[in-house]
Order: sequence, then C-alpha cells, then structure tokens
Amino acid sequence: LTSLENMLFGMGNPLLDISAVVDKDFLDKFGLKPNDQILAEDRHKALFEEIVKRNKVEYHAGGSTQNSVKIAQWMLQKPHKVATFFGCIGKDRFGEILKKKAEEAHVDAHYYEQNEEPTGTCAACITGDNRSLVANLAAANCYKKEKHLDLDSNWELVKKAKVYYIAGFFLTVSPESIVKVARHASDKNKIFCMNLSAPFISQFFKEPLMKVMPYVDILFGNETEAATFAKELGFETDDIAEIAKKTQNLPKENTKRQRVVVFTQGKDDTVATVGMVTMFPVLDIDQNDIVDTNGAGDAFVGGFLSALVQEHALEECIRAGHYAANVIIRRVGCTFPEKPDYH
Repeated sequence: LTSLENMLFGMGNPLLDISAVVDKDFLDKFGLKPNDQILAEDRHKALFEEIVKRNKVEYHAGGSTQNSVKIAQWMLQKPHKVATFFGCIGKDRFGEILKKKAEEAHVDAHYYEQNEEPTGTCAACITGDNRSLVANLAAANCYKKEKHLDLDSNWELVKKAKVYYIAGFFLTVSPESIVKVARHASDKNKIFCMNLSAPFISQFFKEPLMKVMPYVDILFGNETEAATFAKELGFETDDIAEIAKKTQNLPKENTKRQRVVVFTQGKDDTVATVGMVTMFPVLDIDQNDIVDTNGAGDAFVGGFLSALVQEHALEECIRAGHYAANVIIRRVGCTFPEKPDYH
C-alpha cells in the first residue's frame, strides 16, 4: 500500500498540550468556564507559569489537526507517512518534542521553524470530567504562506495528496494558505475537509470561514459549533438535522461533489448528510470508562479520514470515526494504544 504515502494532507497549529488537574479556584482566578476552548490573552500569562508547577502535569503533542492526522495514521498502521502535516514551531525544546512525537507517530511533518516566537502550547485545565482549554498559539501563529507553503518542495507534497483536512482553528492564522490548498483540491476534484472547531471561529472568524466554505467537500463540527454557526448565518432553526441540510446547500465551487456535513453530538447520534440527513448511533460506552472526552472530536475526524483515504463509503468513514473516538475517550489526552482493534 505504498500508494497511500502522503495521500492525506493536514495543516494547522502544532501545539504542545500541557494538562493538569486544577480546582474551581484556579478556573475562577483566570475567568475560565469548566468546558471551553479559547485563545490565550494577556491575562492568562500567569496561567501557563502556574499550571506547569501543579503535580501530575502531563505533556502531549497536540493541536487539533495534528491530532487528527496522527489518529488516521494510527488507524491505518501501514504504510508510514500516509499523512503530511504543515505548521509552525519555534527553535526550542518544545519544538524538538513535537518533531520527535510526529516522527514516533509516523506522520510526515514538515514544520516551518522560526525563532521570533516559542513553540505554541495549549493548557488543558482539568476539573472532574471537564476540560477548559487555553491555547497560546505563539509560533503556531507565525505560519507564512510565502515562506513555507509556496516553496516548490512543500507544494509538491500538497499536490501529492488526494484528501485534505484543516481544522477551523487555522483560520485565525493563515486563511490565505487555506484558500490556496482548498482551491487546488477543488480544481483537481480532490476532497477538502474542514472543521468548525469551536464556537468562536464562527463568531469572530466568520468572514474567512465563509471564503473557504465554497471549497469545502466535507464539513465537521459538534452540536454546539453547529448551533453557533447556524445562528451566525441566520438559519433560524436549532434543529441539528435542519442545520446540516442548510449547510450542505450553501454555495459550492466544485459541483461534481455534493457537500457532506457531519455533526457529532457526544453520546447522541452523529448527524450526516448522506444524500438525505441520516442519524448514526455512536458505540455504547459505560460512563465509568470515560476518562477524557477532550480528544474525541479530533479522534472522530482521524478515524473518518483513515477510511476516506482508502475510498470507503461515507457510512464506513463514520463507523471508523466512532471507533477511534470510543478508544480515545478511555485515555488521558489524545493518546492511543499501540494498535487499533478495528475491522
């Protein structure tokens, strides 16, 4: 299966996840909701200094898109380097860790390395079952199209792929890079996938999001992100199936492929536009087996992409996504056992 090498292309914010168990006072001190995803502001500076001093601090290679392509690679196992990943890091210890972790995961990472900013981090502040994520993009925010994506050797890797995946989070960094990749996919009738990623993307980065939307063949999101997106676009419905349908019908550049919209809803059925809107139940899991739902969304996408690069039917892609998410929520962080037990 060497033909699968570099078939999947991902681009996003490579972050080192720093997770620790905190208490309500910690959340209140920094004005955090128990369950949220935000970008760090000046008032969070001290948070990063404090969280590393907690006991039981864990470091994991993260960043939404990078997590997803790693899981796709894990699901496929062989060949190595099915996924190419682009993003920006600093020339520092955290950057070296990310390079090492990508290599261990057999992802073909080509980072743009610069020394203006340190490697980005994401603090996962854990209270019970909840995770409040605060991302300090730093270097991740320094990705430059003309310094990296446009270079011939890198663009060749983009051209090699047939499936593309970029999380919505990258819209805050380099929308012009996303559009260039999305246009390429559309022009060549390849598959471009995107994720709504977090409510703040639809709220504050709606303009770049809607510039890319005509090129999106597959759109992922969860129920909260779907509701926010619908509100921002004035859909006037909070019915998730209806939102999926309306999103599917938004203007599309490449008419050879009808847009597919996939909305996960935690333990509730996944909603997908397979021709018509269809509900797919997730795998049953005992509440006590759930350790960390943080990586579930990224894992779902990773499983989905692993089936998609093999050109499996949509139903099969969703089944693979559900499997991967079910494995990841039993573990801390977006980590996985040595091999999948998936048939």
